Amino acid sequence: MNQIIGSSEQTRRLPREWEAGMSMARKYATSGPRYTSYPTAPQFSEDFDLTRYRNWQGRREHHGDPLSLYVHLPFCHDICYYCGCNKVVTRKEGVAARYLAQLSKELEMQSQIVGKDRPVTQMHWGGGTPTYLNDGEITELMHSLASRFRLLDKGYREYSIEIDPRTVSSATIALLKGVGFNRISLGVQDFDERVQKAVNRIQPYTQVAELVEATRAHGFRSLSFDLIYGLPYQDHVSMAETLRKVISLRPDRIACYNYAHLPERFLPQRSIDRHTLPEPEEKLLLAQMISATLQDAGYRYIGMDHYVLPDDELAKAQGESRLQRNFQGYSLQLADDLLGLGVSSISQIGDFYLQNARDLPAYYQMLEDGQLPITKGYRINNEDKLRRRVIMSLICDLSLDIAEVEREFGIDFRVHFHDALEELNPAFEDRLMEFDAGMLRVTAAGRPFLRNLCMPFDEYLEHHSRSGKAQFSATV
Repeated sequence: MNQIIGSSEQTRRLPREWEAGMSMARKYATSGPRYTSYPTAPQFSEDFDLTRYRNWQGRREHHGDPLSLYVHLPFCHDICYYCGCNKVVTRKEGVAARYLAQLSKELEMQSQIVGKDRPVTQMHWGGGTPTYLNDGEITELMHSLASRFRLLDKGYREYSIEIDPRTVSSATIALLKGVGFNRISLGVQDFDERVQKAVNRIQPYTQVAELVEATRAHGFRSLSFDLIYGLPYQDHVSMAETLRKVISLRPDRIACYNYAHLPERFLPQRSIDRHTLPEPEEKLLLAQMISATLQDAGYRYIGMDHYVLPDDELAKAQGESRLQRNFQGYSLQLADDLLGLGVSSISQIGDFYLQNARDLPAYYQMLEDGQLPITKGYRINNEDKLRRRVIMSLICDLSLDIAEVEREFGIDFRVHFHDALEELNPAFEDRLMEFDAGMLRVTAAGRPFLRNLCMPFDEYLEHHSRSGKAQFSATV
């Protein structure tokens, strides 16, 4: 076992709240969804009737409703052992060009259905590694999007891209600003060399620091770092040093993801020796250390492992209940509809969830046949809307106004969610959650267990557990 605490004497010197937290980690260790949607992706079905969606779109009047775009670019030059994303690791020439040619067909079909004139207030390129594309291909894709959707040149837009620091230079940063991006997310993961070697992702601090300097020099509106805790060989000493370096670079937003070790699902993870991974108690200790260190450095916790500077728009949005969570994590609620483009991408449009083919051959073949590459879908019902409202309020606002939900959905909350509240009794007793003047609130102690606190409101979770259809990551 990778020991975070090196001796029993050190353990005795731990703050009392950390000892209590480790006990809580043992108590609440389980697996569950990350709730980037509700219902979650395992509920999406291949039996979904796409005609119902197309007929609904045909009757719909958009009236200039804003739109959010997500573009999935699946290619990577090298494999990172921890990664659970849908990706294709290749150095073969021409693969990106072929993908862009097929993606262009999807853009044309989707713009006809969703609407070409809707202002795109949000856009995100994810992967894989979006900067696998060369400069010309990045420019080509942005032009292809602009020719089919109404991209904006407004200060309030959020156009972001995920970057692997190993794949770009300062010149690439300049290009990204030039084609319209105003937010950058750097995949840092960890700065410790031993951890980097264990996950096959070597990227020195100096390399990241140079990109941070270039990002600021070119006037990007926001810079985010992605970190991961629970990786092999991480301990309190190495994490403290990583955090020191992160804080010295002062990104606007920091996402600290809990590593999900699921080697039965993600084959590259089999290259990681499970004996080098921290146990749940140790991971919680790392999470608590990250939270305390970042908050002491002036960052604000907004929920589910995300921290932002106090003047960041996400912090302001949370205070005004304008924060949303979707397949890209937390963002401002600038559009109700999210259109996913590219292999494996997911759309959330109206009452529909739609998922594209997960592998390239199927994605290509459907486009060659003139079909939308959608292979799964789901239409939410009124009960789904109610439960989504509860879960997303807890995740985004860390609270829920009971009276407001009762008025909105015409229910008696305590009666309707009797079983869920019964299941949450241990959490109330442990002061992870509390009722306060008609509000259901997540306490500071409950924040590391946010997924656990949402799970009782998930109507489908028990079914997935019984059927064995869903494999979720550890909540702690």
